[in-house]
Amino acid sequence: MARGNLKTCLPIVLSHEGGWADHPKDPGGATMKGVTIGTFAAFKDRKVTKDELKNISDADLSAIYKKGYWDKVYGESLQHGVDLATFDLAVNSGPGRAARTLQKVVKVKQDGQIGPVTVTAQAKLRGDDLVKLICSSRMSFLRGLRHWSTFGKGWSRRVADIEARGVAMWLKAVGTDGGTTLALVDEGERAVASSKKNDKAAVGTTGVATGGNVALGTQGFDPTLITVLGVISLLLVLWLLFRGRHDKNRAEAYSRVVQEIRADR
Repeated sequence: MARGNLKTCLPIVLSHEGGWADHPKDPGGATMKGVTIGTFAAFKDRKVTKDELKNISDADLSAIYKKGYWDKVYGESLQHGVDLATFDLAVNSGPGRAARTLQKVVKVKQDGQIGPVTVTAQAKLRGDDLVKLICSSRMSFLRGLRHWSTFGKGWSRRVADIEARGVAMWLKAVGTDGGTTLALVDEGERAVASSKKNDKAAVGTTGVATGGNVALGTQGFDPTLITVLGVISLLLVLWLLFRGRHDKNRAEAYSRVVQEIRADR
């Protein structure tokens, strides 16, 4: 289990949260280092100003992340890497969704409350596989949000980085030694291959859809049917392109982690 791993996980999460942000399309509102003004007000048990949030202390920041996210997803009881993936998801989308996502991939009741049953279930499975499943499920959820067009690229890079670092954490924890780098390189190569496959499929789908719709149109088919088929084809192409781009981000993330490991030796 990941005893004391918050000190390792928190800086990674904060690296993606950045500093001050007050984007009008951000549903969380004003945010400082990942802490929304609503979360800070709840922590202080009073109304707070944006200036107060901008100047949040390190002590308050650590306390908020531990009590509001890490403890709520039982971070201390999860495998290395699984704790990071679940913790970052909790910070980004809420502890309840993080809990349900973990419960979904370990196949237990999705009640949004991590407890002994969920902890035991995740301990019986390979942590690296769980990290990838959590991140894949997370991307499916994010892709369906109405703010995807605004924040999608950043979300994809973040989840890809969390996946690569989570997998690396688990490999290191189970003592693969030199095998850690090789395993990460393999994951990166698979991501590259998947990206190329999805991009090729998108191009193929576009060609087939265009040619097919033209052919149908010349044979007197119902224009409504042609339109529906065109929309379906477009949605499929967009999905394949999305998968291809995310796989590129995954490949880059694994490569980056490998370089960091090699640099530390």
